[in-house]
Amino acid sequence: MQKISSVQLTESSLVYDDAESATSPEIPEYLQKTYWWAYLHPRSVRFFEHQWAVNLILWGNFARLRDAALNEMGRVLTGRTLQVACVYGDFTPKLAERLAPAARLDVIDVAPIQLDNLRRKINANPKVFLAHQNAAALSYDDQAFDQVVVFFLLHELPSEVRAKTLREVLRVVKPGGKVVFVDYHRPVWMHPHRYLMMPILKTLEPFAMDLWDREITDWVPDEHRPGQVRKSTYFGGLYQKVVMVR
Repeated sequence: MQKISSVQLTESSLVYDDAESATSPEIPEYLQKTYWWAYLHPRSVRFFEHQWAVNLILWGNFARLRDAALNEMGRVLTGRTLQVACVYGDFTPKLAERLAPAARLDVIDVAPIQLDNLRRKINANPKVFLAHQNAAALSYDDQAFDQVVVFFLLHELPSEVRAKTLREVLRVVKPGGKVVFVDYHRPVWMHPHRYLMMPILKTLEPFAMDLWDREITDWVPDEHRPGQVRKSTYFGGLYQKVVMVR
């Protein structure tokens, strides 16, 4: 297993929002083994935090996919919003700009180094609260949020963790509230990147191919089935936005 103790930030470097995040989760083994190079090493964080880097990874589609998620949530966000996992680039700052005066954005991540990186980007925004939590075991109460966004996280999760994460995000959203997912999707047969992406994903992101073979709704537990599901695809089907309304 890749050692990461030297690259993790201490919890004292973070400002937790409340007692909900008092119990700190361990970094999952799959994240240490598979994604240490992308999310846990300080040099990786410095590299991927450039806007051009995340845009390159998404073949120039970062802004389009970011705005697709944000516009789905609305131009002005009221109530309480949850972002599940930190995102490189300006996703969270753009999301925070949409908060109404009395609104609040909670962002959780299982990696302290990611939360510390985000804390620098948001410049102590009083409407944004960070919490060290595992997406598969959120400590929030049922129906605590008006909307939830999950931007390019599901493809990084093993199938069983993905199912738990979907259960959790649907559990914490209020009836009538939206959960917005943006992630990978199986492209059309003639897509020029189809056969280029397959070896890339299988090598660097081995859980991502699940989203080529199955629908996101396949991981939703029966007790939290949404009342409405809408899916849109982008860039020849390589990316998808799925909106679940509780």
